[in-house]
Amino acid sequence: MKRMPALLLLAFAALPAGAATLRVHPGERIDAAIAQAAPGDTVEIERGQYAGGFRIDKPLSLVGVGRPTVGGGGQGDVIRVASPDVRIEGLIVRDSGDDLGAQNAGIYIQPGSDRAVVSHCDFAHVLFGLWIEKSNQVTVADNLITGMREKISSQRGNAIQLYNTQGASIERNRISFARDGIYVDVSHHARFVGNRIHDVRYGTHYMNSYHNLWQGNESFHNIGGMALMEVRDLDVRDNVAWGNESHGIMLRTIQDSTIAGNISAGNREGLFVYDAEYVTLRGNLVVGNAVGVHLWAGSYNNEVDGNDFIGNTEQVNYVATRDVQWGKHEGNYWSNYLGWDADANGYGDVPFEANELTDRLVSRYPFVKLLQSSPALQALSLVSRQFPVLRVATIIDAHPAMRPHHADWSQWLERSGH
Repeated sequence: MKRMPALLLLAFAALPAGAATLRVHPGERIDAAIAQAAPGDTVEIERGQYAGGFRIDKPLSLVGVGRPTVGGGGQGDVIRVASPDVRIEGLIVRDSGDDLGAQNAGIYIQPGSDRAVVSHCDFAHVLFGLWIEKSNQVTVADNLITGMREKISSQRGNAIQLYNTQGASIERNRISFARDGIYVDVSHHARFVGNRIHDVRYGTHYMNSYHNLWQGNESFHNIGGMALMEVRDLDVRDNVAWGNESHGIMLRTIQDSTIAGNISAGNREGLFVYDAEYVTLRGNLVVGNAVGVHLWAGSYNNEVDGNDFIGNTEQVNYVATRDVQWGKHEGNYWSNYLGWDADANGYGDVPFEANELTDRLVSRYPFVKLLQSSPALQALSLVSRQFPVLRVATIIDAHPAMRPHHADWSQWLERSGH
């Protein structure tokens, strides 16, 4: 008989032997069941009202049957996770304490609680929804998180807070009425996918973190949409930021990242770009914002191509001392481009200059838009290029696209109120 490999023997030895399922009925205490459970057991909680304020200090699963409610009574954390390999599923978690200094949370995942999974839970009237610190490979998925909506933004906690983590997966959560929706600091190699965030300060507040994916998230009716700051090696794809009071997508002090296929509509600033280097912006739709792109602080060495800038009151607010070349391969589409395409190859025959005199006139005097296709305005555009005294440093698109890359751009223009 062949011997079983040593590694396989060790793997079997690590599995819980005869994991049990314990049942908690209304009127019983969850913490008593946790104390009785062995590592690897499942504690099922029947529908009812239960007291929170307990710790899970061993690997086990806490599973709600019929949506039971665990309440913190306005004191401390409702549930504290203090062990690796804990799974919490199907609970209503409500009424944490409101002490910002103590970081009271619906579920507090303390350092070392690796591989925690929190899914299909509802969080109601919690200061922080989930506080996750120094724990790796944590999964937070398919939860509804509502903060303390009666408090002003600065007195709330964040819906999901990650600090000093690796490999988190934050997916398909619905978030509202927190301070920030997802706050990320010093957390790397994570996935943020399919989250929907509204009525917070920043939908995403993200700092000092690298090698992460942001994909398919929607952020709307916030002060700011996505704030990505002090970061590098990000992949930011197919997100939507619309109807935010300030920026849709902020890129501040960012390097070596890809921003592709996103929609920023009806914000004050579609893209706020500050100190960005070696970033690729491709295939984004920036539509119906007060300012399409606010670009400054030496954001030079970037590839910006195949984007659509449509119906923004001011297409570009560019603050710098030298020109920047965009659209070197595919060309960007600019809805206020006044050039022509004599050879019908789909690209303009004269460059688009974002800060040229006519663009500044349209920005300052919106009624000038009525003349946007007139020979007079086209002539003024050509004359302004011949006289340097009228010219400022600008973004130049040598061969702008004559048609938008996004077929559905008009629905986003309508949503932005333009």
